[in-house]
This record gives sequence, C-alpha cells and structure tokens, in this order.
Amino acid sequence: MSKKKLAKVFYADLWGTREEKFRFLEDHDISTTPRQELRPTAPYHFFVPRDFSLQAEYEKFWKLTKIFREWASGVKTHRDRLLVGFNKGEVLQRLTVFTGNLPSEFIRKLRLRDTRDWKLEEARKRTKLEELKEKLYPYAYRAFDKRWICYELKLIDRGCGRWDLMKHLLHENVALATSRKLAASSEFHHAFIADTVSDMGFISSKTSENSYFFPLHLYNDSKPQRQLFSNKKTSGQKRKRVPNLTVEFLKAIKSLLGTEPSPEEIFYYIYAVLYSPTYRERYKEFLKIDFPRIPLPPDYASFKELSCLGKELVDLHLLKHPALNNTGIGFPESGSYKVRKVQYDEKTQRVHFNQDQYFEGIPKEVWEYRIGAYRVMEKYLKDRKGRELSRDESNRYMKMAKALRLTIHIQRKIDSVYNQLIPWRRLEN
Repeated sequence: MSKKKLAKVFYADLWGTREEKFRFLEDHDISTTPRQELRPTAPYHFFVPRDFSLQAEYEKFWKLTKIFREWASGVKTHRDRLLVGFNKGEVLQRLTVFTGNLPSEFIRKLRLRDTRDWKLEEARKRTKLEELKEKLYPYAYRAFDKRWICYELKLIDRGCGRWDLMKHLLHENVALATSRKLAASSEFHHAFIADTVSDMGFISSKTSENSYFFPLHLYNDSKPQRQLFSNKKTSGQKRKRVPNLTVEFLKAIKSLLGTEPSPEEIFYYIYAVLYSPTYRERYKEFLKIDFPRIPLPPDYASFKELSCLGKELVDLHLLKHPALNNTGIGFPESGSYKVRKVQYDEKTQRVHFNQDQYFEGIPKEVWEYRIGAYRVMEKYLKDRKGRELSRDESNRYMKMAKALRLTIHIQRKIDSVYNQLIPWRRLEN
C-alpha cells in the first residue's frame, strides 16, 4: 500500500459580472484556472491566503484572556424598546406602561414577544414599578453613546444579562472593550473604553464582532453602589476590590520591569498598544481571528511612556479630559434641533443634520474615524434621526469631535514609542 499523504490545497477567486463569470467557467477547467497553492498551518488552517510570517513573533505576546481573570461579552436585552432609552425619563415612562393595568394588546405595541425563556404576561406579574426604578443605570450602548437601561434580569432573556461580569461595572470601574473575531472585510479599530454596564453591540453590531469586556477591577459585593449615579455623598467604607489581572501576568511584568506597576498603569499600557497604528497594521491578520495579544515592554521607561499616553486616551474616550472643556467646534445656527438628514461637507468641514443646522470645524479624518464597525461621528447623529438634539447631546457631540482629533494626535505619539519595540525577540508568556 502507498503511504497516505496530505492533500494539496489551492485557492483561486473570480470577480466580475455574472456573465463574465459564466464565460470564464465555460473556457476553463481545473487544469487551466490560475490558482495559488496554500500551505495551511496550525492552529487555524485557513483555506484562504493569509500572511502568517509574523506568527511566531505574535504568539510570544500575552493574550488578553491570559492577562485578565474575568471577561465576557456585553448585555443583549432582546428588549431594547422597553429597557433602553436615550434618557432616564424615557425608560421610566415605558416601564410605567409595562407595569400598569393596560391590557396586553396595548403592551404589545412595545413589540415585546414571548420567547422560550421569557413570557410577557409572567414578566408583567413578577415586576413592580418601584423595584424597577431602583435598577436604572447609565448604559454604554455604542461608542461615545451613553444611554440608560433598566438592568433587571427578569426582563432580559436568560443568560443574556451577563450579571456575573457586569455587576463589577455597577461600581466605580473601567473596562476594555474589544472583539474576539472580525468580519473578513473589517480592519482592526475594535478597542474602546466603558465605565458602566455595556451593550453587546458597543463597538460593532455585526454578530461575528460581538463586544467583549475586560474590567480593571473586581468587586467583592454585587450590590450596586447607587450613589455613583446621584449627587449624594457616600457614607461608610468603600467596597473592597481587587485587580482583574492574573497572577501569572503580574509576575511576568514584574520580573521584566524590576517592579510591579499599578493595575491602572498596566491597563493604560494595554490600551495604548491597541491604539498603535503600527501594531494594528503589523498584526492585522491575527487581530481578525482571535482576541488581541499584547507585547510586554522591554523596559520601565517605554512602559511608563505608553501608559501615560494610554491614560490620556482613556480620559478622552470617557470625555473626561480637561482639554475637552474648549472643543473649538462651532454650532452657530438656531433651529428645530431635529435630526433629519445627516451630511458632511468636506469643503466647509460642516456636519449638517437638518436644512438649517450644522456643526462646523470637523476635519475629514475626524468625520471618517472608526471605532469598531462605526464611523462614530455619523452614527451618533443617524441613531437620533427624527429626534431633537438636547443641549447635553449637542455638547457631547462637540466633545466627541475634539476627543477624536486628539486621539489621532496621540496615536502618532504612541507609534513613535511603539516603533522602537518592533525588534524585540525576547518576549515570553
């Protein structure tokens, strides 16, 4: 018997109109079709061309799931029309209707459907308005788009509330948001920051690009810290928390740097690396197929420099950076404030959202800037089509524009540091 051999794998693609494809297929067979031989390698075994020449280098880096102890995807309510709103009052109004004495036919106008794990009538009987009022929280719905949610697990399909992870974001905390996999046509822009309960579609609405969250801290108490969302001063002791970092990673970075940085410094360093244009381009093939991996710094000086830049990005993306107090963005015309049609004029650097009103002073690179799957300056307004922009929303939009302009500037600074790290070959995990 002949020894068995692995099959050879070839790849070819064909572009054009249907007629052009038919003609090509009529004139060619497997022997005359131009094709490329592939050599699929472990562990992915892709049957499409991929440049994995940097695989050995990249796999020396630390995978996020080996850095953070706990992580999970975001919340998927299946009932955003009931539980999520642009403001607290909007959600409360829906909940008042839901828990009231109106007949089911009226309630069903909220487009709530029975599922295998959730029944409308049972949910109405089990929930009371006063209890739901205590479960209204700010909600990281999309990048820069903070809304409100009634975070009551009895109103969310089983397993979709992500309580075990999201409970840590009911306290003072931040979480890195990223995706595990990207669509074939996507480039890696999938890193952002959240400081509240967060949505699965936070950085992408594509099913294949679900948003996963990696909190900085873990709390030993699951009870929400209500005073964080009010003007009341907290009394008593703060809840105990621990860093959400693995022992193995802390040992590795301490061994390399000669000292153990604070959890915050590590978190900011990771965030800076993920915003390096060089990192995103150099490892783009790997960033499409699994969680990002993070290189360890060669010395404390470069670590500290990147960490400081990462902190600036976090403050910008949470719209808490002092530089955002003066945005330089114009909003000169009064009017209805209703979002009707969103258009960008590159020549005037204006974003029009109705016939009379616009924001000005927004460069093209800011207008086109992507976070995840979204051009965020465009999406923020389009998601409000038919609504009147509030003063807070207008101010937020102007801060977003300034934050993105400064983000682009800081990314160049990050690259000037990160480019010095490329030759490393002594990284181990």
